[in-house]
Amino acid sequence: MNSSLHYNYVGGDWVNGVTERHNLNPSDLSDSIGIYVGANEAQTQAAIDAAFDARTAWAGWTAEQRADALDRIGSSILASAKELGHLLSREEGKTLAEGIGEATRAGRIFKYFAAEALRCGGDLLPAIRPGVSVEVTREPEGVVGIITPWNFPLAIPAWKIAPALAYGNTVVFKPADLVPGSAWALTEIIDRVGGLPPGVFNLVMGPGSKVGNTLANAPKVRALSFTGSATTGRQVGLACMERGAKVQMEMGGKNPLVVLDDADLQTAVSVAIQGSFYSTGQRCTGSSRLIVEAGIHDAFVEAMRQQMSALSIGHALKQGTDIGPVASEDQLQQDLEYIRIGVAEGGRLYCGGSLLERDTRGFYLSPALLTETDSSMRINRDEIFGPVASVIRVENYEEALHTANDTVFGLSSGICTTSLKYASDFKRRSAAGMVMVNVPTAGVDYHAPFGGRKGSSYGAREQGSYAREFYTAIKTAYTAAG
Repeated sequence: MNSSLHYNYVGGDWVNGVTERHNLNPSDLSDSIGIYVGANEAQTQAAIDAAFDARTAWAGWTAEQRADALDRIGSSILASAKELGHLLSREEGKTLAEGIGEATRAGRIFKYFAAEALRCGGDLLPAIRPGVSVEVTREPEGVVGIITPWNFPLAIPAWKIAPALAYGNTVVFKPADLVPGSAWALTEIIDRVGGLPPGVFNLVMGPGSKVGNTLANAPKVRALSFTGSATTGRQVGLACMERGAKVQMEMGGKNPLVVLDDADLQTAVSVAIQGSFYSTGQRCTGSSRLIVEAGIHDAFVEAMRQQMSALSIGHALKQGTDIGPVASEDQLQQDLEYIRIGVAEGGRLYCGGSLLERDTRGFYLSPALLTETDSSMRINRDEIFGPVASVIRVENYEEALHTANDTVFGLSSGICTTSLKYASDFKRRSAAGMVMVNVPTAGVDYHAPFGGRKGSSYGAREQGSYAREFYTAIKTAYTAAG
């Protein structure tokens, strides 16, 4: 293997691609992380064929053997968490602390699903006919395609790959084209310590138009898990449903954080800052709509301004950095365009939203807070996916709840209040898959189900024991005593 290139991984071998991509550091555009090859349709099909050929042997491994393999992978990830986190932060732009934290989470996910492999039980039901038994068991789907986004290049692949393998499926993994380094490093660990038969796990890097489209339309891919934009998700979903394949999609959000008059101001501001701007606001669960009751509105936005001005925006690897750069030039331009749109629609740029110069050339943007907005504005309808948050003033709790639910998305929602009455009511009536009370809308546990409603999600939940609903097929068997 040419050590200057990072190859795809197909059928247990490292193989060259048809294109090459320089992976650049968004904190320092003069820093090239490496050259990563890209696959075409034929190479993607070769990976699918390898996974298809390996599926029967892998499904035949005992649950304990699969558990041991995943546990080895998880332990190796944890042992390499600092190096993996450094690479992640270097290629995606989140701070080093966030990068190491994500790498650690990826390792723990593999170890969690190592245990889950041994807990995939079934049922023995009483039959309505004498002398007949009814068994309900779970079996692997077969070949699973996995398509992941650029904002969590280790955690999201981990929470898809680990359950797929744990339940006996084979995998073809396509990472986001922007962040191949983390995916390649994860694959190297799986290859080195996993002990998996050739073809059980495959990595095909490259553009979605070639790799992703092939996965979505391949008859041998019986299930596909996708996280990305709503537009691409609809295309993936239609392709899978047309051929009868199982599909799971996470497609973003426009998440509300409600701040009531009775909220603790310091708590509310901290929750809003973390939920809206950490990880450079590039989280599908981020708080992009801050819905604030009139009595606390002015104090809240001023406290936000003060805390935002104290944030350190800089190189992701630099000690003391709170917020790193935007991940790419395209994303930076999208953020700036939505700030412009928000002002043109009548919003006020209360603070931030400026390009910043640092010691190295990168995509630096000060977090932006827009006030005097309403639900009809595009900045409150579209997912911006950057360090941009807007404030909507409301008169009371009922208006806040209505405004929070007034969106085509339904991933995560939050409320800051000291009232048990309002907290309980919001948890019940919020039209979101995940609800947070006095904690940021971004931030979930790996053993709990993840997913949303409406335009945010389609299919079974991810993470935790709920993951088995997607990665397994149910079989019902009837037996008459001889």
